[in-house]
Amino acid sequence: MSSITSEELNYLVFRYLQESGLLHSAFVLGYEAGINKCNIDGNLVPPRALITFVQKGLQYLEMEANLSNSDVDMDEDFSFLQPMDLITKDVCELRQMVKEKKKNLNGDRDKENDVDRGHEIEHGRVKEKERLDREKERERDKERVENEKEPEKQHESHPDKEMLTVQEEKVNSKPEENGVLRGEKGPEPMDIATTSASQSFEIPNSDVTILEGHTSEVCACAWSPAGSLLASGSGDSTARIWTIADGTSNSGAQNGPLNVLVLKHVKGRTNEKSKDVTTLDWNGEGTLLATGSYDGQARIWSTNGDLKCTLSKHKGPIFSLKWNKKGDYLLTGSCDKTAIVWDVKTEEWKQQFEFHSGPTLDVDWRNNVSFATSSTDNMIYVCKIGENRPIKTFAGHQGEVNCVKWDPTGSLLASCSDDVTAKIWNMKQDKYVHDLREHSKEIYTIRWSPTGSGTNNPNQQLILASASFDSTVKLWDVELGKLLYSLNGHREPVYSLAFSPNGEYLASGSLDKSMHIWSLKEGKIVKTYTGNGGIFEVCWNKEGDKIAACFANHTVCVLDFRM
Repeated sequence: MSSITSEELNYLVFRYLQESGLLHSAFVLGYEAGINKCNIDGNLVPPRALITFVQKGLQYLEMEANLSNSDVDMDEDFSFLQPMDLITKDVCELRQMVKEKKKNLNGDRDKENDVDRGHEIEHGRVKEKERLDREKERERDKERVENEKEPEKQHESHPDKEMLTVQEEKVNSKPEENGVLRGEKGPEPMDIATTSASQSFEIPNSDVTILEGHTSEVCACAWSPAGSLLASGSGDSTARIWTIADGTSNSGAQNGPLNVLVLKHVKGRTNEKSKDVTTLDWNGEGTLLATGSYDGQARIWSTNGDLKCTLSKHKGPIFSLKWNKKGDYLLTGSCDKTAIVWDVKTEEWKQQFEFHSGPTLDVDWRNNVSFATSSTDNMIYVCKIGENRPIKTFAGHQGEVNCVKWDPTGSLLASCSDDVTAKIWNMKQDKYVHDLREHSKEIYTIRWSPTGSGTNNPNQQLILASASFDSTVKLWDVELGKLLYSLNGHREPVYSLAFSPNGEYLASGSLDKSMHIWSLKEGKIVKTYTGNGGIFEVCWNKEGDKIAACFANHTVCVLDFRM
């Protein structure tokens, strides 16, 4: 029998990580194992191939353990063995386990037979008691009929009892609204049932424009801050700039040459995995688009699709990329454990920051010269151009730090992690200010509301939103470090969050193929849209009347939003 090669096994693990939504881990394995260079045709490998492969191996071990037990039923013997037994024990030990458990099972069956006989005897007693009770009831009925002298008075007393019962039920029951039991204690007044959302608030097809053209999953999208341009990045080695008309959408697909510019990251064939577009960001003026790729290169494009420059120094995939507010520096974070600040005018790297011991997962500018980085090494560093060491180190997470975001004033830093917590930090102390612990699974992303000091909505409360693999979105009071609301409309991990420009609504996108728009004033879902694939990112345009969502089924959807 031929054996599986390490290359084939690596590919199966790579596919398993992708299918499980563990995209960071898939990126790292793909890069280090050279998946893009292997000769395996991915189209021939079925979904869940690794799981099927392992299950088949376990079944083989089960059969091998049962070869000498011809006098027993095979299917029954399989139930004696657990998967970890098959992995950790040899065949002789497994056979001995089967014999012992079969012997114990036979003993248990004898006990069960004794119990069954006891049940039969008890059942006979119960039936006899029921017969006697019925006879006694009939005797009581006869006496009641004979002694009944005031039928009308008795008849009037029954409705009173019935009304009392109904009133008691009304007092004791809790009114239910939008799937929430009012009156229950706890900090979750905005819990929304999925059913009520999907039935009542579905965005009509007339308000949806589907943008087709990508040939692989679309993992990033961003509106230009200057106008009606929408950028998207995909695993097909391209980014695209779509021109979206003002006003309401025309339902259906738009993929004509007048509506889209294709920014090719590789010459010739597409879908080359080393050229996946992993992240993108517009500069503040909306005149330049930066893209980060799996090949470790950052590229800067004009709004007419021209490649302005290619920035090459990273030795691994770029996971995150951000312009500073001034627009003179571009910041990139890579799987090679470093972050690089690029001088856009000279098209050269200005400084490389090599502080992390694991891949850099996210970067975010604090101001025009300082920024924060996070990594799989559980650490957060605040760095400054010109400084050779971090100006601040935040240690406290016990798992990979997936996302870091500065608040609108640059005074508070929020972070979220695989350790199931989000934390809030400031530059005045080393320990976190707040430790937010209400999620039950990994937290994938966080967003600050565009409210409070330093924003266009200064009179509204500053809020932090977090999205988790536990399928919930949670909103936090950042002054008190307390949970405000838990938004429970999704059924799968939530990958993306975006506040509306006025801070009144929050959009969330999930692997359950749905995007919900939540009203923060009313405490409920006001709009929802369900596509044909998991959603990796959602974003609002600057006017707040359109929302874009990018899907795993190769499409980008633009939704008209009006209340």
